[in-house]
Amino acid sequence: MTTYVIGDIQGCFTEFTKLLTKICFDPAKDRLWLTGDLVNRGPDNAETLRFIRDLGSSVVAVQGNHDLHLIAIVFGDHKVQPIDTFQDILSADDCEQLCHWLCKFPLLHAEAGYILVHAGIPHIWSLSQAKRFAKEVHDTMLGTTAKDFFRMMYGNEPAVWSNSLRGVDRLRAITNYLTRMRCVDQGGLLNFEHVTGKEHCPRNFRPWFNFPPQYSEHVAFGHWASIGGVTNRFQFHAVDTGCVWGRQLTALRLPDHKRFSVSAESI
Repeated sequence: MTTYVIGDIQGCFTEFTKLLTKICFDPAKDRLWLTGDLVNRGPDNAETLRFIRDLGSSVVAVQGNHDLHLIAIVFGDHKVQPIDTFQDILSADDCEQLCHWLCKFPLLHAEAGYILVHAGIPHIWSLSQAKRFAKEVHDTMLGTTAKDFFRMMYGNEPAVWSNSLRGVDRLRAITNYLTRMRCVDQGGLLNFEHVTGKEHCPRNFRPWFNFPPQYSEHVAFGHWASIGGVTNRFQFHAVDTGCVWGRQLTALRLPDHKRFSVSAESI
């Protein structure tokens, strides 16, 4: 059995299937770990979700911010933004069915010395904390207060973690760390403005993976396409290489960390 981690697909179905062919993926014996952002910005979102769903137990995925955005529109009454491209899902007869299935994915997966997460884990958390906090959000997504959470999920505050946080502020902070984080400061304060390369983080901020972690596991993550898949940290593996922006879709093979990529065909 071989495990491949694939970066943010974002509805780029053509490139996704081409990459699976390149790595000779066999769902009967191999596994796919997907870093989230399965949808949005790309052209074939519904087809992508249905294909992944039909792969069944060979797939492990985590929530990305774009996945949560879709879910918040369908179940939390949020509005579609002009730049969103998942109208094919919203107009589909199986829209709610697909989004209920999408809700089943956690915000963090840890197994055999590896952690899968969309954006990252802040250095101020241990792995046991990150697992527990991720479960809090996921349990809420699947619980009776899910609609209230999706309605109030958006926002940049609170921008720093405190164990005293409660209610929706706590859930929003956890969600932002795990699905939106790029640059943080020493105390864990999030900077939401910086979306370009890691060399240009604002003063007193650094990429989250440049702070010493409280765990020894390797982390595979997506979200930060502008760093081009490069962290210069042996423990941290950036796998979003910007397919939806006309660059590449990348698979990382575990445990030897060999990379396989295909170039973008559709934007």
